[in-house]
Amino acid sequence: MSKLPKNYTFADFWDRVTIYITDSKDLELIKKAYDYADKKLFGKKRLTGDAAITHPLATAYILTSIKANAETLSAALLSEIITETSSDLEKEFGKEVISIVLGVNKINKLSFNGETEAAIKNEQKILVGLTEDVRVIIIKLASRLHDMQTLFVLDEKERKKVAKETLEILTPIAHRLGINSIKTQLEEYSLRYLNPDIYYSIVEKLNATKTERDASVEKMIESVSELLNKHGIKHEIKGRAKSIYSIYKKLDKGKRFSEIYDLLALRVFTQTEQDCYQALGIIHSKFKPKPNRFKDYIAMPKTNMYQSLHTTVFGVDGELFEIQIRTYEMDKIAEYGIASHWSYKESGSVKASMQNEMEQKLQFFRSIMELKAGEENAEDFVKSVKEEVLNSTIYVFTPAGDVIELPVGATPIDFAYKVHTDVGNTMTSALVNSVMVPLNYELQDNDIVKIITNKSATPSYEWLKIAKTNQARNKIKSYLAKSDKEENIKKGEELFIKELKKNKININDFLEEEFLASSLKTLKVNSLKELYMNIGSGNITASSVYENIYNKQTKEEKLFEQAQKAGKKMASSDNLINVSNIPNMKITLASCCAPVVGDKITGYITKGNGISVHRMVCPNIADGEERLINVNWNVTSAKLATTILIETLPKDNILVDIISVAANNDIGVQKIINHSTAHNSSIELTIVVKNKEHLLKFMNALKMNNNITKVERLIK
Repeated sequence: MSKLPKNYTFADFWDRVTIYITDSKDLELIKKAYDYADKKLFGKKRLTGDAAITHPLATAYILTSIKANAETLSAALLSEIITETSSDLEKEFGKEVISIVLGVNKINKLSFNGETEAAIKNEQKILVGLTEDVRVIIIKLASRLHDMQTLFVLDEKERKKVAKETLEILTPIAHRLGINSIKTQLEEYSLRYLNPDIYYSIVEKLNATKTERDASVEKMIESVSELLNKHGIKHEIKGRAKSIYSIYKKLDKGKRFSEIYDLLALRVFTQTEQDCYQALGIIHSKFKPKPNRFKDYIAMPKTNMYQSLHTTVFGVDGELFEIQIRTYEMDKIAEYGIASHWSYKESGSVKASMQNEMEQKLQFFRSIMELKAGEENAEDFVKSVKEEVLNSTIYVFTPAGDVIELPVGATPIDFAYKVHTDVGNTMTSALVNSVMVPLNYELQDNDIVKIITNKSATPSYEWLKIAKTNQARNKIKSYLAKSDKEENIKKGEELFIKELKKNKININDFLEEEFLASSLKTLKVNSLKELYMNIGSGNITASSVYENIYNKQTKEEKLFEQAQKAGKKMASSDNLINVSNIPNMKITLASCCAPVVGDKITGYITKGNGISVHRMVCPNIADGEERLINVNWNVTSAKLATTILIETLPKDNILVDIISVAANNDIGVQKIINHSTAHNSSIELTIVVKNKEHLLKFMNALKMNNNITKVERLIK
């Protein structure tokens, strides 16, 4: 296990940084970040007694082992002291660095209590960070590694708690990201604190056989090297230490220590992929391979981008040796994983190209992004990620031999959409291992799947019940929405003609060429069909279109008056909340997070003002766990106020559209704060809703408007 230097200083860190970062601007940024953090943390101490700056400095030091770039190192140094953004900070350190810092800060602060299980709580912390910038989680991993190196200062119960969280939550993420150099250390520290007897038993056995093993490995290295030199293969060979945790996992499965034959291990590095295969053949020509122990991860890489050839041979003195053969580039990716792509300092199109390549290769990160886009709330998102990404997976093949990773229970529909959207949209049936199967067939490991397509075929709503992955379901929904286009156009035309008739206007007057062109310009739509489609799909209402064209000001005033009138009809907090075992207690709903019926809630015992009821996601109660109390809703529906933030593109009358949607969904409006500028607009809307379902329906209706870019609940 790697250790930090004794009497750790900035000089130790700087020596490591300057080995691979030479750009003066990058070095200036890192130094500036350190000086800022050192000044802010001056005089503060950690539980170990070390200066507080030690932790961010150690985190950055660990990141140098994976060649982290200047922005990542600077963010790591600042991660302990910057909790909010400002124009001054962005000017000082750059928007990119501050964004990463805030991402780290965000996953460190989020927590869920009460009904939410501990595993979901911790996964939520990690996964929210992943959706913003993958460097957030890389910093989190390095930070946790330093925490594990100083875990001895905590009591045994806390040590085990942190170790369990690290082993169950963080190391699988590190594995998925391919950062083996950090993952291995996290596993070994976790084992050391969770099962110290087993850990030290393995260490003793390794130490007892070290001299003998080292001699055998050295002898095998000489023999293999001589063989490869004879055939002109440029190479380098190193002995490879088996990780203590991997030995533990094999012992845990019932193996004896003497049966773990890959304790003797070599790693061969070559210049090219072709050299890897030639070296394998040459080694096998002298050393007999053990059956069923060969794996080709070069032709079929793991989903975390890992590539290598693995073989086990009967080596010198009849000992079994596990040999890994890879190029230097493959080794860098094997050790650093996704971090290897951020270790370069490039600019412009070159940097963009490398980042794009990374996102194409890393199936896990794409899956996270796809899942997040399809979920309505945080808990549903975490549940989906547990089911689709972190749980067991299967590996199936296309007829061409390409590997496709899917969650257990996936069907041919999921496979088809994983291959390509067009394949999914036009599939008619599937062959699995050359046998026709129904579309709800559950695929198994190593199945060879062929999708039969027809250009005239289309998805059906029934597929939504069959598809296992959110990726497939979202693409099916998208297609079905597009296929409804003509129907929406027809429906919109009928609704608009009806609205005109109600106001005694002939449709032909509206369609008069000059008036129509002027009206479409006012409405900011490109064609009559687009107008009808927006009405038919519910993006806008026929009445709001009419008023925008014929009586804009009157309609706007009328809408505001109706919305505000509806917004005054609110339920009192009496009898809404049930507090177990505490009768006659004053109860108020917190104004900061404004819970509504259906939200997951918790009670906070205030000083002299009864119980304040908050949403569980409210950050304002994050540090008051000892004052929390279980509460629940007494009702299924009650009109209560909450606040949402709506971000829009610059558009005239967007507020009218929003109020129209509110009126159509029986939503009362209490307060409107408009933060519009020439380039963007955000509207803070305080509304009255019956329950969470009512609120989500309204928010989803708003999202259907093409000019609305984001809708989220606000916590003040």
